[in-house]
Amino acid sequence: MLDKKLLAILACPVCKGNLHYDPSAQELLCYADSLAFPIRDGIPVMLDNEARQLTPEEKDQRKQP
Repeated sequence: MLDKKLLAILACPVCKGNLHYDPSAQELLCYADSLAFPIRDGIPVMLDNEARQLTPEEKDQRKQP
């Protein structure tokens, strides 16, 4: 679980946009760039070369209520 204050100040290193926390996958998601940044040992790894591409299904989940 990431601290809410930390989540409030983190931004995507690629586009500087908002990130969305996925606690089940331990990732921070940037829907604008379709990237998922891993969280390892409670520390967000905010390197674009460590991020993975979101699947089309993951991007579609954002559109659902």
